[in-house]
Order: sequence, then C-alpha cells, then structure tokens
Amino acid sequence: MKPAVFDYYSPSELDEALCLLDEFGYDAKIMSGGQSLIPMMNMRLARPKVVIDISKIEELNYIRITDSVIQIGGLTRHFQVEESKEIEQVCPLLTEGMKLIGHSQIRSRGTIGGSVVHADPTAELPVMLSTLGATITLASSEEVRTLTTDEFFMTYLTTTIETNEILVSIEIPIPPANTGYAIDEFTLRKGDFAIVLAAASVTLDEQGKVKSATLCLGGVDGVPVLLDEVTEELIGNFPDSDLILECCNRIGDLVDPEPDIHASGEYRRDLSITYAKRVLERAAMRAVNRKG
Repeated sequence: MKPAVFDYYSPSELDEALCLLDEFGYDAKIMSGGQSLIPMMNMRLARPKVVIDISKIEELNYIRITDSVIQIGGLTRHFQVEESKEIEQVCPLLTEGMKLIGHSQIRSRGTIGGSVVHADPTAELPVMLSTLGATITLASSEEVRTLTTDEFFMTYLTTTIETNEILVSIEIPIPPANTGYAIDEFTLRKGDFAIVLAAASVTLDEQGKVKSATLCLGGVDGVPVLLDEVTEELIGNFPDSDLILECCNRIGDLVDPEPDIHASGEYRRDLSITYAKRVLERAAMRAVNRKG
C-alpha cells in the first residue's frame, strides 16, 4: 500500500523542528530513521497530515563519554553505537545488544530516539536502557525534561512524550569495572522481534559476592519489566548456578504474559525463566572475569 497524502518538512535545526511541532500539533509526526513510521504509514496504521523529518539535525547525532556517563543523541544511528570502541569498553551490553537489532540495513538507518519512542516491548533498546538505569531527555519549545525509563514507557507502543516534544538524548551511568552484562533473546527468525528477551547486569564486591544486580525482561508485558524481586535474593551471595536458578524460578509467579499469534502466555513464561537464568549466569561469569 501507499501512505495517505501528507505535507513534508525537513528542518536542519532543533528549534525549527520544535516550532513546527507547535504549529501542527496532533497533525504532525516526527520521522528520524523512518524504520518504524514508514511501514506504519504504508499500511495506513498511521496517517499524519504532516511529517517532520528531523534526520538533518546534526546537533542530535553524537556519542559523548565522560568518567561517569554515556550520552547519546537521539539521532545517533544504531550502527554508530554498535561500532563504537569506547562504548564497547565501558558498556559492552550496548554493543552486544545492538547486534541483535533487526538486520544491518535496519541498524544503518534506525535511530536511538526513534526506537525508544516507538516503545515496542519486544525491542532490544528499551530493555537495555531499563537494565542500565538510563534516563531519557525530551525537549519542547517550552522546557527540557528528563525521565527514567519507568516514567517514560507507559504500555504497548505508548510513552509519556508529548506531541510538542522530541527525544533529544539518552544518558547511561557508567558502572563499576567489576560489572558483567548479558543480553539474549528467542526469535522465530534472525532479525525478527523477540518472543522473549532478557538482559542482566551483575556487580561484584571485593569478595566476589553480588553487590548489585538487575534483570529486565521484554515480551512479557506492555513495557520492559524489571524484576527486583528476583535479583534482590542474589545480593550478598556468591552468584552460583543453583542460587540463580532458585531465584529465576520465582519468575513464573511474577509475570503473566498475554498470548498472541506467536506464542502462548505459558510458553512466554517458560522462556522468561530460561533466558533470565541464562543472562544472569553469563553476566555473573563476566563480572568474575572483569574483577580478576
């Protein structure tokens, strides 16, 4: 199919784009990489009267790393994060997770901001950001505000971004050196959206016991699900496989996935336990290796 008729604007500065949003309001849609919006328009699931293509706003395309945080502009493309040696060194979860997103053609066009705002609960980036404790910065012509992932993601394909706002950046705190990460997913075919995906972060203390841990699941609810009830039992203990399995077996009582054409709720629940155990074990092993 072809999209419905629309007017097209291509601003080169953020202020210009924000002014256009103020002018057209609900009639406008922002396009960055177009990997989500264009298919929806072609199927007429989205029918904006105005498309504001922000891909030429170079001030939103950057990766900056300080001693404490990683800052990534909203128009930074997936492949730029994937290929960044600096990010691989300080936050290998991002590098590993980016390789799971679609195919190389998608990663060469898709943007960080576009993926986050699209808010598919089976997409890798929202799950990674939730695992990493990232914050999301939105800008309008009136104000700039920063939200946690819990504050930003609402439900399926829905966020708290307002019609006059653009996602301008994300910020990720750099963790201690003795932290291990892992991400894994179950897909029907390579490059598909996941049926279930899991990401984990494990930080060890000087004795090799778990100091902090995070586990996040995608594909089991309308938003990424952080399972503090699982990881809190690891704190203060050595992360052996038996303890991790015992903790992950609780997941069956904590998530209640809805069935769809791809998988039943029960199957998603079983996958959640399997993949949670897998990423927690891998993250713990990597933390031990980094500590050593």
